[in-house]
Amino acid sequence: MAHLVLTVVGDDRAGLVRVLADTVAAHGGNWERSELAELAGAFAGVVVVSVPEAQEMALTSALRGLDGLLRVTAHTGADAAASADSDRDSDSHVTFSVLGNDRPGIVRDITATLAARGLSIDAFASRTLDAPMAGGTLFEATVDVRVPTGVDVATVVSALERLAGEIQVDITVGER
Repeated sequence: MAHLVLTVVGDDRAGLVRVLADTVAAHGGNWERSELAELAGAFAGVVVVSVPEAQEMALTSALRGLDGLLRVTAHTGADAAASADSDRDSDSHVTFSVLGNDRPGIVRDITATLAARGLSIDAFASRTLDAPMAGGTLFEATVDVRVPTGVDVATVVSALERLAGEIQVDITVGER
């Protein structure tokens, strides 16, 4: 089986996921994992599918044919099960949440701190929302990072706590 990572973008409307799922299924594919959302009036997401190798090119071609409804880009992926097993054996994970007044640069500062320590982001979800009592806008994020063997988790947590003070946000850390 071939694994494809599909990036998907289109004008938000009913039936987009069904069209994509129908196309994958019509080529013997299996929808394995996805993150899909409406963002600023657009439908966007990432989908991991497996498909018989003999059908990979036909599926990729059919997905290009959805242009006008959805813009789909197919990327060749690794065997998801093998990748997950090797990561689980050697790396630990840290999950943390961020909450603070919204301002430019929060994501830049957080990702710079992580990259400087060789950490890889497995998941990053963020949003802005109205501050219920004080007015203004809040920034909220949940981040899951992979900590390679040999990197001290306590050092990572300490760096995140220092950063929280510098950029005036609350960061709540929990190990996984």
